[in-house]
Amino acid sequence: MAKQRVLITGISRFLGGHLARRLEQDPDVGEIFGVDLEPPSVELTRTEFVRADIRNPLIVKVLQATEVDTVVHAAVIATPGRAGGRAQMKEINVIGTMQLFAACQKAEKLRKVVMKSTTAVYGSDPTDPSIFPEDVGPSSHPRTGYAKDAWEVENYARSFGRRRPDVGLTILRFANFIGPQIDTPLTRYFSLPVVPTALGFDPRIQLLHEEDAIEILVRATREQHPGTFNASGDGVVYMSQALRMAGKVAIPIATPFMNLIGSAVRQTGLVDFSPEQLQFLQWGRVGDVHRLKTLFGYTPRYTTTEALRDFITRSKLAKVFSEEQAEQWEKDLYDFLARLSRRRSAPDAAKV
Repeated sequence: MAKQRVLITGISRFLGGHLARRLEQDPDVGEIFGVDLEPPSVELTRTEFVRADIRNPLIVKVLQATEVDTVVHAAVIATPGRAGGRAQMKEINVIGTMQLFAACQKAEKLRKVVMKSTTAVYGSDPTDPSIFPEDVGPSSHPRTGYAKDAWEVENYARSFGRRRPDVGLTILRFANFIGPQIDTPLTRYFSLPVVPTALGFDPRIQLLHEEDAIEILVRATREQHPGTFNASGDGVVYMSQALRMAGKVAIPIATPFMNLIGSAVRQTGLVDFSPEQLQFLQWGRVGDVHRLKTLFGYTPRYTTTEALRDFITRSKLAKVFSEEQAEQWEKDLYDFLARLSRRRSAPDAAKV
């Protein structure tokens, strides 16, 4: 039986590089090709690096020359800072994906495409359902940033799937990544000395540990799992709980000033917060992972809470206070409110 031949886009980034490293250990995987403008950030032994821009129509020649049967598209960028600006980010995400799928359409030996997407395609809105299954669309289609790019990229992928029904197409809608090694807007957010939050909001968030994300990509590459899958650890955590676990001081910001604060934080280079991420800090987002566990056949090792705790422990975040202190302060506050309520109700009872 012929060994699998795999091409990975975005090989210089965390997921692409670590996917290649895992595939190198599999004796049933033959040649591995990694495409990007920058070399891999992890040490690889038998992955061949191809310096190429997926926005260039010449990417079709790469697929023809390598004769791969599997393409893993992991090059979609989540933040404009890494791309050199929003315009550059959109070009890489949207134009790059268009060119890649145009090349895939002509690749006769291609049998599988795996694409990294995001639950951000569902948006964050007060009218959203409590949980998004894969077949339910957003309340309103994303209009800006990464979420809009991901929505367009998924549409190109589905269009490709209709033109090439002989190719298995897997779309992985990942929740926010977290872990001690991966660098994301959310890991940077939790690493801030003081953390801005939306006044009056306590969003539910889902997290996927970096190790589970890599495992899901490996299984999607090696096994047959056509379809669209939300991918997250079990359960949710409220932002207030997450910040308490991280020992961080929250600074509630009135929503009219959130964009201003987000812009100021972006300019510092500490956190690359886009407008849709600021909406996420208000409304949160939760995807249904039933299909991942049943049809895909994988239950992440880390729950959302466990993934966050592992990130906090192994990243050695600077805590302003311990989780135990925060819990005690919260208990003291509730005790005070209860005493105050009893005192206020006592005079009324005496009048009766």
